[in-house]
Amino acid sequence: MIRSLKSFLPHILVFLGFVILSLAYFNPVLQGKEIFQSDIVQYIGMAKQQNDFRASTGEEPYWTDAAFGGMPTYQLGAYYPHNYIKKLDSLLRFLPRPADYLFLYFLGFYILLLVLKLDYKLAFLGAVAFGFSTYLIIILGVGHNAKAHAIAYMPMVLAGILLCFRGRYIGGFLLLAIAMALEIGANHFQMTYYLLLLVIVVGIAYLVDAYRKKMLPHYFKSLGVMLGAVILAVGVNATNLMATQEYANFSTRGNTGLTISADGAPKASEGLTYDYITEYSYGILESFNLFIPRFMGGSSSEKLDDRSAMYAQLIQMGASPMQARDFAQNAPTYWGKQPFVGAPAYIGASVLFLFVFALFLVKGRLKWWIVSASILALLLSWGKNFSFLTEFFINYVPLYSKFRAVSSIQVIIELCVPAFAVFGLYRLFNNFEKPEEKYHALKWATLITGGVALVFLLLKSVLFSFSGGSDAVYLQQIGAEFVRAVKEDRKAIFTSDTIRSLIFVLLSAILIWMYLKQKASKNIVIAGFVILILADLVVVNRRYVNNEDFVASRQMSQPFPQTPADAAILQDKGHYRVLDLAESPFNTGRTSYFHNSVGGYHAAKPGRMQDLYDFYISKNNMGVLNMLNVKYFIIPTEEGVQPQQNPEAFGNAWFVNNVKWVTTANEEITGLAEVDLSRTAVVNKEHQNLIGQNILTDTTASIELLSHKPNELVYRSKTSKEGLAVFSEMYYPHGWTVLINGEESTHFPANYVLRAMKVPAGENEITFRFKPEVIKKGSNIALMSSILLGILLLGGIFYTFKHKE
Repeated sequence: MIRSLKSFLPHILVFLGFVILSLAYFNPVLQGKEIFQSDIVQYIGMAKQQNDFRASTGEEPYWTDAAFGGMPTYQLGAYYPHNYIKKLDSLLRFLPRPADYLFLYFLGFYILLLVLKLDYKLAFLGAVAFGFSTYLIIILGVGHNAKAHAIAYMPMVLAGILLCFRGRYIGGFLLLAIAMALEIGANHFQMTYYLLLLVIVVGIAYLVDAYRKKMLPHYFKSLGVMLGAVILAVGVNATNLMATQEYANFSTRGNTGLTISADGAPKASEGLTYDYITEYSYGILESFNLFIPRFMGGSSSEKLDDRSAMYAQLIQMGASPMQARDFAQNAPTYWGKQPFVGAPAYIGASVLFLFVFALFLVKGRLKWWIVSASILALLLSWGKNFSFLTEFFINYVPLYSKFRAVSSIQVIIELCVPAFAVFGLYRLFNNFEKPEEKYHALKWATLITGGVALVFLLLKSVLFSFSGGSDAVYLQQIGAEFVRAVKEDRKAIFTSDTIRSLIFVLLSAILIWMYLKQKASKNIVIAGFVILILADLVVVNRRYVNNEDFVASRQMSQPFPQTPADAAILQDKGHYRVLDLAESPFNTGRTSYFHNSVGGYHAAKPGRMQDLYDFYISKNNMGVLNMLNVKYFIIPTEEGVQPQQNPEAFGNAWFVNNVKWVTTANEEITGLAEVDLSRTAVVNKEHQNLIGQNILTDTTASIELLSHKPNELVYRSKTSKEGLAVFSEMYYPHGWTVLINGEESTHFPANYVLRAMKVPAGENEITFRFKPEVIKKGSNIALMSSILLGILLLGGIFYTFKHKE
């Protein structure tokens, strides 16, 4: 027992080290502060209605009226029954945010390197290199928490797969099942998809190796074990997956049926457009950011000081010191091809040096799958700058067209490079190669990495123009001398960071040389690299994410101050919508924080609502805005934002006396401009059997909303004749049921996005309720899967201890 405890002691110390590093980097959390994350601020606005409803009723609505006219909350942090894997995740993320995600980075990568049979010291080194990779820190700064969450579990999933391939079926199955369940639960399917691409590369490498070694039966047995683990992980997350899949078809990721765009051009029927997918394509030359942090000038808003050429030029042009300083604090030094960059995706000069060093020492399948996956990820990250491969993947690789920002696939490089780098040190410290082979690796790693830095340093003025895409605008607005100063600052940044990387390369080479000359021990070399990597990465990271990004917790819990316009509108206790013209309405969660908004902020907006925005809302088409019951506008004025009431809004529901029959989605949306929407409904002919041929009219007919909750709306109608009512609520084909006087009835889509139904004569109570069947089915599967996983986990632990005895 004492021996077992002693064997665990190093891992306990490493665990504590990860906690200390996480809290040290994000130390303001110890004062109760929170990091200001722009994306999380928008999420808080979007999710406020459902969170308030849950807090006041204890009930989960699964629908919100606050965004895009109405949408499911499946991608807004909905709580699902029997989601026990989320409870496990919460236990692992016990530190304050965002220190919890940094800790997860460390922990997952540490487990991967232990599975790769590295000792705890090298595993600790690798975890530090991975966790502090600049891109992984930057996404925490802006609030891409789901992305960070999914990335953190990637190494653990890979560890489970490698255990299965090594014949450790029980441990591999259990680790893979739990890690994959956590990965899926992180709810960032783009990152999980990129992990799948990495796993395919790993699988091919192991298949080739198994074929050469005549071990194909073991290979396919391993695949069977992995498949069982993944199925179980999917089952544990069944509710989220099923609900997401259901909504995905309704979102901008699905097919709305349109084949034309607002400008008349052809529209992609499924997935995202090529331009949207490749908008954030990494420049080919920009890839050297992985080695030299500000190779391309750093971020789109770099912080320069009073010594910069830009500051001096602004002063010379008549700006005050304060004006010049403010401008220099947001300097446009980035000169790459992407529309906006928050920070370079820097891996570390020392880490890349060790990666190149490992290329000369490490052999076999580990080398080939790491190198192959890294190259594939780099080529795909170039997007439209390497269009042949990108177009092939968009057109022929399933699901690839569902995701945008192709540059983010570089997370595969950020996982593979540190793992291989540390494995190079492992080969250095063991007697697998002769000393001359190690000297050979050291020589070429130094020549390649140091040589690249030196060539850039000496020939920078010949190789690069330092001209950026925004220079033409600044040339026209500010002048040629200002652009010259900007280029001078870009060159200075390039020079300083290139020298910096060269120094880290030389220090890394010296450490290895000292070990080979027996002037430094293994422990000293490992400690030296820990110090080098921390000194390198942490300094770069803190240029972009530091203590200045933290604010009082109240500022994050209540991120949007209420304006007089908001207060005036909120005096109206009715049920209506608001269009905020002072913001970009389809790119803000602020309006949803206070009101039922026509717009919102989401990566997967309701597809038909996006179409409606492109065709009509963005052009302030009053007929469409009236049918959406937009009762108030928030408009910018010289005195600040002001509310403006729209007396023409149609209200919550109304009877029509005509139908414009259409047969396609194109006709549905264009038909909205051709009729008086207060009197005529635009309906697809496939619903004709629910309406009939004749629409009866009653000029005295009325319909009013009696009560409203996100998941339930109750109306009262009075009409002497059977009539057709249109409801200013978003039509969603799943989960909504309608009752007339307690008896279930049928509704159907109208006016491209709304609901409509036949209403019988007389006085009726009409109730819409949202009780999604997908939640019930998914929860049952999740419960059974969780029980099975728990039984298998206990059985695996019992078997392992019994086997050891």
